[in-house]
Amino acid sequence: MNKPGKVYIIGAGPGDPDLITMKGVECLRRADVVVYDYLVGKEIMRHAGKGARFVYVGKIGGQHNILQENLNRILVEEALNGNTVARLKGGDPFIFGRGGEEAEFLQKAGVPFEVVPGVTSAISVPAYAGIPLTHRDFTSTLAFVTGHEDPGKAESRVDWKKISTIETLVFLMGVRNLPKIASNLMENGRSPDTPVALIRWGTTPDQETLTGRLGDIAVLAEEKKFLPPAVFVVGDVVGLRERLGWFEKKPLFGKGIVITRPEEQSEEFAALLRDEGARVVSFPTIRIVPPKNYGDLDWAIENIEKYQWIVFTSANGVRFFFERFCKLRNDIRDLKGIKICTIGPATRDRVEGYNIRVDMVPEEYISDGVVAAFRGVDVAGANVLLPRAEIAGNIIPDGLSERGANVDVVTAYRTVNSDEDVEAIKELMDNEKIDVITFTSPSTVTNFIDIIGSETIIPNHIKIACIGPVTENACRKAGLGVDIMQGPYSIPGLVDAIKTGVCK
Repeated sequence: MNKPGKVYIIGAGPGDPDLITMKGVECLRRADVVVYDYLVGKEIMRHAGKGARFVYVGKIGGQHNILQENLNRILVEEALNGNTVARLKGGDPFIFGRGGEEAEFLQKAGVPFEVVPGVTSAISVPAYAGIPLTHRDFTSTLAFVTGHEDPGKAESRVDWKKISTIETLVFLMGVRNLPKIASNLMENGRSPDTPVALIRWGTTPDQETLTGRLGDIAVLAEEKKFLPPAVFVVGDVVGLRERLGWFEKKPLFGKGIVITRPEEQSEEFAALLRDEGARVVSFPTIRIVPPKNYGDLDWAIENIEKYQWIVFTSANGVRFFFERFCKLRNDIRDLKGIKICTIGPATRDRVEGYNIRVDMVPEEYISDGVVAAFRGVDVAGANVLLPRAEIAGNIIPDGLSERGANVDVVTAYRTVNSDEDVEAIKELMDNEKIDVITFTSPSTVTNFIDIIGSETIIPNHIKIACIGPVTENACRKAGLGVDIMQGPYSIPGLVDAIKTGVCK
C-alpha cells in the first residue's frame, strides 16, 4: 500500500490575491492536487505547480457542485493515493468554512493534515470598506455570527437577546436572511437607528458598499438588488467609513484593464494595476516560443568574440539568448570585453540578473532612442549583435548601419497566437466590465485582432492604451484608435498614463 500523502487545509483569504499567506502559497506550490471553492480567485490558483491537477468543489448561492460528504471522500482518496493535496477555501477554513468538519473526516480516516489559517472576510472586508471593527471611542465588544445556519437544525442556536447587546456585530453569508436578522436584533432591543453596512465582493475591485440604518437596510438592499456574497456589519463603527474609506478611492478602483501580453510576463503589470484598484483581466494574445531553428543564433554565439556590442530590445531577447548561450558555451566570461545596450530598464534588469553590467540604456525606451544613444559612440567598423523577435522593425539595424556598424540580426524567439478563448473577452465587453485594453508590442495588437476577429466592434467607452509609437502605429493600422500613450515607455509609465487617461 502506498504511503498516504498529506492534506493542507488552506485559507485562501477573502478575494484579494495578495492576502493569501506565504505558507499558503508554499503549500500550494508543492501540491499534486488542488481542491478549490467558488470564491478562490484565478490569481491565487497560479501559485500552483505546473503539474498540479485541479478539482472544483464550490457552490454558488447555496447550490452545491459536490456534496460535503463526497468532498470529504475526495480528500481522503487523493491522499491515500499518495498525493499532496491543497484544499483551498475562501477566507479562513475554521471561520464558518466547514474546515473543522473536513479535518475531523481526515483524522478519522488516518490521513495526515495541516491547517493553514487564512485572512477571514469577517475582518478584512470591513477593513477594505474603511470600517474598524473595534475602536476605543465606539466599541469594546465584537462578535462574528453566521447569517446562514445549517438548515437541518430544529431551531436557531443564535441567542439574539445576548448578541443584541454586543456593540459590533459581523454577519457572514447573511444577505438572503437580512430581513430576519434585522428584525431579530430590533425585537431584542437594538435601535433601528444603529448604523449598518453591507459589503459585497469585499477586497476585490468589484467591492460595493451599501450603508444605512438597521431599520431600513433590508428595504435598501432589496431596492439595490444586493446579492451575495456579502458581509453585514452592525454598530456605530460603521460611521467611521466616511472618513476612513480608502480602497474604493483608489484611482483605478473598479476599472477593468485588459493585459494582452504573455501571461508569464504580466506579473509586474498586473500587480501595479491591482495596487491602483483595477480589475485585471488577463487575455494573453501571444505566446513566446523558440525560433524555428537556432542556426543564426548558434553561429553568433559560437563566434561571440567578434562582437563589440550586443543590443537587447526586450526581456524575451535576453532570456532566449542566455538560455542558448549557457547551453553552448557555459561560461559567462566569454562575454568579457563586449558592451551591452538594452532598450529600457526592464530589459537592463533582466541582463543584470546574470551578473552582467549594462553599459547603455537610452533616455527614450524605444528603437529610435537606442539609435540616438549611439550618436556619441564611434561604432564605425564595429560588429553589433541584435538578438530579437523573428518579426521586428528595422529602425535599430538601419540606424546603426548608417553609422558604419556591421549589424547581425538573429532570431532569438518568435511570437505566436495564444488561441485564447474569445467568448470570455466578448462577454466582458458586452457587459461593460472592460474600460481599457492595453498593448505592449505590435504582435499583441495583430494577434488580438486575429483572436477577436476583424469584424468585432470594440465599444466606444473602451479606451486603447499602448507603449511607444511602434505599438501605436500597429494599433492605427489595425483600425484601433489610441487614447492613452505617453512616456516614459515602460510598464510603470503605462500605468501612470492609464491613471491619467481614465481619471480625466
